[in-house]
Amino acid sequence: MKSQAIFNYPLFALGFRTFFALAGLFALILIVLWNAIYKDQLQLDNYFPTTFWHGHEMLLGYAVAVIAGFLLTAVKNWTGKPTATGDQLAGLGLLWLYGRILPFYSGLLPDVLIALVDFSFLPVLAYQVSKPILQAKLYKNLVFVALLLVLASGNALVHSEILGFQENSGWTGIQLVVATIISMILIIAGRVFPFFTERGLPGTLALRNPLLDALAIASAVLVFVLQLFAVTGGLLALAAILAAIINIARVAGWYVQRIWYVPLLWVLYIGYGWIILGFVLLAFSAYGLVLPSLAVHAFTIGGIGVLTLGMMARVSLGHTGRAMKASNAMALAFILINLAALFRVLLPIALPDWYGILVYGSTLAWLAAFSLFNFVYLPMLTSPRVDGEEG
Repeated sequence: MKSQAIFNYPLFALGFRTFFALAGLFALILIVLWNAIYKDQLQLDNYFPTTFWHGHEMLLGYAVAVIAGFLLTAVKNWTGKPTATGDQLAGLGLLWLYGRILPFYSGLLPDVLIALVDFSFLPVLAYQVSKPILQAKLYKNLVFVALLLVLASGNALVHSEILGFQENSGWTGIQLVVATIISMILIIAGRVFPFFTERGLPGTLALRNPLLDALAIASAVLVFVLQLFAVTGGLLALAAILAAIINIARVAGWYVQRIWYVPLLWVLYIGYGWIILGFVLLAFSAYGLVLPSLAVHAFTIGGIGVLTLGMMARVSLGHTGRAMKASNAMALAFILINLAALFRVLLPIALPDWYGILVYGSTLAWLAAFSLFNFVYLPMLTSPRVDGEEG
């Protein structure tokens, strides 16, 4: 009976609660650890090499937690069928958590076991997401199941190099994960940006263009495929600029000037803007004009970081029965997360000699943004809905 009561706790009522809480907390923990490691203030025995650990945990730890929370919640809305709750959701959360913790027990636990625990989360999540989709026969939504399995393949490539099964597959795996998350964001954006804009600004009509939607996603996929096959120079630059132009045209159809009065909207549009900037910087890096890492961080801190914070903020308000209005603290958090991207992506181009200081500034801005998120949202995520409904 006690066990059942624990699993009935609001934190396990719906996927967004469990995984947004985990994402918010680990956005702080992972960056605090990484900053200490980066500055040689901390050395930890870890299954992952240091360079892989940071990328792996921010993408396959933090970002995947946000994806899990979003999909377990959205799929319930799309299908009208239940997704994991209670003990199933708690178990899924623990599996994700073990994936973060066990790498620090390398040497005490077999490396294969550490790899299997971390790898297993995405296939299990894909299974949980696929069940309601198949029950409702909404087969087009299986694209998200496929993308989760592609993410799992990227994760497998990272583990394959660490376990000695393949050589030089780890970075390819990280690239595949970034590409897949950005592609997933572009697909979801077509579903939610027009809807959120119309709901947030009554009387607004966001223009939907299925052809532009398809071209925006296809052009991005083309860029990432060229990257994965190590194509650079003019061909990569051309594809990246084309992707930037098409995605600008796509967003222009949804954009209205009034979004700048609504933090829950402008944070999403700026996040999309960082993805577009990522394609532009990728084109420049193809000619050696900027470091490739700047394009990577435009996609990750800018695109993924800004958009995930904005989406967690909006989804949590809606699914806890609250008004769709960001508090002043969260509006400040949205500014801070964009400053983190600015310090890490754009300012190093203008001030290369200040690189170390700018990275530290980016770290502080990120930590401040997610400290505000946790302060505002953890009480919401761990409390029943204010309107008395389930979820």
